[in-house]
Amino acid sequence: MRAASRAATPLIEVRASPLHGLGIFALRRIAAGARVIEYLGERISHEEADRRYQGRSAHDNHTFLFIADATTVIDAGVEGNEARFVNHACDGNCESVIEEARVFIDAIRTIAPGEELTYDYQIQRETDDPADIDAIYACRCGQPGCRGTMMWPPRRKRR
Repeated sequence: MRAASRAATPLIEVRASPLHGLGIFALRRIAAGARVIEYLGERISHEEADRRYQGRSAHDNHTFLFIADATTVIDAGVEGNEARFVNHACDGNCESVIEEARVFIDAIRTIAPGEELTYDYQIQRETDDPADIDAIYACRCGQPGCRGTMMWPPRRKRR
């Protein structure tokens, strides 16, 4: 009976997050290495993603786009699931894993019930980013070693 009730208990839920808006929280223990959820949404081309969001302000940091491969972007704002609410943290307890143009969120350490699931977004820098891109994508994780931004660290200049 216990195993049946455990299987009936959902693994995660969406609720208000102290990090940002909504977040995903564990309802039961999630073992390190577990595949938690697939990142779902409409699968579109990079060109279509650019077209959809071209009118967006450069200072708008809200996006549900995830690059799956060189030709595919997942727009979780359309037909997306709960995975779009996993928030960023510099030292997250999960990671995104891309396999055959599918995106999964996997636990990289054991996650306790009630703990928020997070991963490092590692947002890639572009040559046309505004000068204040790090502030636009400010990190709110508050962890020791927080780099202060969801952006991937800039390349160090050679001396």
